[in-house]
Amino acid sequence: MTDAVQFFQEEYRRLRGTGPDWLLPGRDAAMEAFAAAGFPTPRHEEWKYTDTRPIARASFRSADGAAAIPAGDLDGWRFTGLEAAELIFANGAAQGAPAAQGAGVTVQSLARALKEPPAFLRAHLARHADVRRSPFVALNTAFISDGAVVHVAKGTEAKVPIHLLFASSGQVASHPRNLILLERDARAIVIENYAGAAEDGYLTDATTEIVLEPGACLEYYRVQQEGGRSFHVGHTVVRQERDSRFVSHALALGSRLARTDLDVQLAGPGAEAVLNGLYVCGGRQHIDSHTRIDHLEPHCRSDENYRGILDGRSRAVFNGKVVVHPGAQQTDARQNNANLLLSDEAEADTKPELEIYADDVKCSHGATVGRLDADMLFYLRSRAIPEAVARSLLTFAFAGDVIGRIGLPPVQARVQYAVAGRLPDPDIIKEFLK
Repeated sequence: MTDAVQFFQEEYRRLRGTGPDWLLPGRDAAMEAFAAAGFPTPRHEEWKYTDTRPIARASFRSADGAAAIPAGDLDGWRFTGLEAAELIFANGAAQGAPAAQGAGVTVQSLARALKEPPAFLRAHLARHADVRRSPFVALNTAFISDGAVVHVAKGTEAKVPIHLLFASSGQVASHPRNLILLERDARAIVIENYAGAAEDGYLTDATTEIVLEPGACLEYYRVQQEGGRSFHVGHTVVRQERDSRFVSHALALGSRLARTDLDVQLAGPGAEAVLNGLYVCGGRQHIDSHTRIDHLEPHCRSDENYRGILDGRSRAVFNGKVVVHPGAQQTDARQNNANLLLSDEAEADTKPELEIYADDVKCSHGATVGRLDADMLFYLRSRAIPEAVARSLLTFAFAGDVIGRIGLPPVQARVQYAVAGRLPDPDIIKEFLK
């Protein structure tokens, strides 16, 4: 792991002077934090079930100067039938101009925004994602250069979804940094879509900071469908003010090793967070989902529902923590994680947690790991349904609890076909979806 840390230190020294001066102290501190911590190991409690040595052993090259990705390759990663304002990134750098948006809505690359930074950028960029939270957040912060900046002005509603496509290829390490700011009473739908070439062993180290001012409402999709040899580490931190609403759909479908962290801070009375998640893994995939919801103020609500489907020799990790801080009375927090094992060698590690420091709350949490219901299988087979078809139908129904919450039909269809493709008899499900 020492060699990998040295590689990124040398890359940082080479690129250190490329950013604005006002970001430099924070970037220097982030690189120092990464060098001190190194890559996490299972001896770290937060990484107990996820071994990052495959990332540290891989040989990456810098993403700067990487070739553009052909437009034809990008088409396969878009959502069919989705009308959206789109901004594309190839190996972490903006490729082409963003689609036009309406008045009060700005979608641009971070590299462009940094040339003449608006006041909100300096106020929020690298202010919410703590470099001490994870070495990968520190690494991303050190290499801040490009990503997406989404700003929706006070009282404005984005008329169409905003699609941020991050495509990767080759043996590169990229560090997309995104900032999403919705001012008071603003509304928007944002899709972060991470995709890439199936045969390439690249690293995507992404961090997104989201700020919702009072009354703002954001529906946020994070779709991870990267290639089977890739590595993906992502961290999203959300700060919500009074009466804001955040709805998240975290969909992990790809990568050899993927780790995503979602931290939500309910920092104003009446704030609400809804976290939906689905991870599907097979072969020797490893998918790790960590969430943390901090109830900092009274009268806030959170509802979390994550489901996982595992086949082959894959492994999935879910760690969800809800913290009710002192004074956060009238908190309503619910959390549930369910895992379905389709093979004897698949493994699911689930760890729901509640920390409550207030006495007038309503909180619940639970987790399950199991197989398909034998009685339901028998019932379907007794109706002359072949076993493979019966297994596919029951598995798809299990995923349907989360898929049914997806409000955008093109995204829903993508996830439905991705799940169907992993089933024992995918054709019957795909025929049903037509």
